[in-house]
Amino acid sequence: MQLKANTPEDYIAMISDDKKEAIIKLREVILKNLPKGFQECTGYGMMGYAVPHSIFPAGYHCDPKQPLPFAGLAAQKNFVAIYHMGMYASPELLEWFTKEHAKRVKTKLDMGKSCIRYKKPENIPYDLIGELMQKMSVKDWISLYQEKLDARTKK
Repeated sequence: MQLKANTPEDYIAMISDDKKEAIIKLREVILKNLPKGFQECTGYGMMGYAVPHSIFPAGYHCDPKQPLPFAGLAAQKNFVAIYHMGMYASPELLEWFTKEHAKRVKTKLDMGKSCIRYKKPENIPYDLIGELMQKMSVKDWISLYQEKLDARTKK
């Protein structure tokens, strides 16, 4: 469910009440733990956290007009979703997260390539999401992104 919001506040105002509290709390956790340099924004029908053009002028390779995406937060029809591109690009980070999640959350991890889905807000491990956000600096993300992009274009 993509929403056409211009700001994170607009996005929050548009989501259903059953997900609003979780989204607000996740936003607070992310902003508290997000390394310096990432910028909160909206895009792709959700709230996002990206490397601004002022730091990475090339932007996102799929659409260079867009800043380099790093993480996202969305209220979908049946779940709250957290997107973390660092886990998609770093097998080590993904392994750390899945192990920690299994230790801290009783329910099975529902995850796609970079999407973590929570059907019940009470199952969201806010402290773990905060730790996840701290694991990759802007510099680390740009370096990993460029490494993966270069490897892809050399094929």
